Amino acid sequence: MAYEVRLKSYEGRGGMARQKLGSERRRWERLPIAIPVFLRGVDDRGKEFLEFTSALNISAGGALLAVRRYMKRSSRVTLEIPSAPLPQLEVAPQVVRNIRAEVVRVTHSDHGHLWALKFTRPLA
Repeated sequence: MAYEVRLKSYEGRGGMARQKLGSERRRWERLPIAIPVFLRGVDDRGKEFLEFTSALNISAGGALLAVRRYMKRSSRVTLEIPSAPLPQLEVAPQVVRNIRAEVVRVTHSDHGHLWALKFTRPLA
């Protein structure tokens, strides 16, 4: 049986996140949706790269990406979320399009890699 605990969100912004006790250690619930993203970073040879890929799931604190290239843990990258042009509104919502992150885990497969990312600043 899994028990749920409510945790305060990043820096007490008033929101709440759920965490299951036991094997689950995540602060925020993951949304299992595929989102196309551009991944920008610098490889281990110091060469900048830009790769179009997909986030397989995402939360306020991080994401899981399917990526063709290998990257070391602790590498810093930026996710760029493409979007259609927004209409001109008097009160336009704040839209996050560039998210800085750190690679915290890499899982290898025959067809690519899965990168677990932790966002530098959680999404509000």
